[in-house]
Amino acid sequence: MNIQISDRRDLNLEDILELYKANEWSSANKPNQLYNGLLNSETLVTAWDNEKLVGLGNAISDGHLTVYYPHLLVLPDYQGKGIGKMIMDKMQEKYKDFHMQMLTADGKAIDFYKKNGFERAGNTKPMWIYSGNEH
Repeated sequence: MNIQISDRRDLNLEDILELYKANEWSSANKPNQLYNGLLNSETLVTAWDNEKLVGLGNAISDGHLTVYYPHLLVLPDYQGKGIGKMIMDKMQEKYKDFHMQMLTADGKAIDFYKKNGFERAGNTKPMWIYSGNEH
């Protein structure tokens, strides 16, 4: 396996949908919004096994102080091989000195993010208006 991490944005929708459906993320049900949201993120990092999209992560930021990481996905067959960490490391190159880095995690993702330096935000409770059902 020769995984390449990239910031290229020449993605096709079918590859993105394969990744999101394989992870059972409801945003796959809004393909146009998903595609445009990813391409309009301040940062988009992708992982490739040759020409196969095997993972991606994105960041939304004010560019100076705060960054939010909404998505980090890896195809199930590629999970546990360090690809998610490679994607997060690439984003950390850009955002490591920001005052606040935020994300929402649940399930097995919590341990992954803890290993990558994230911790629970005090006594805060995540709140949202959300139309998905996977959380």
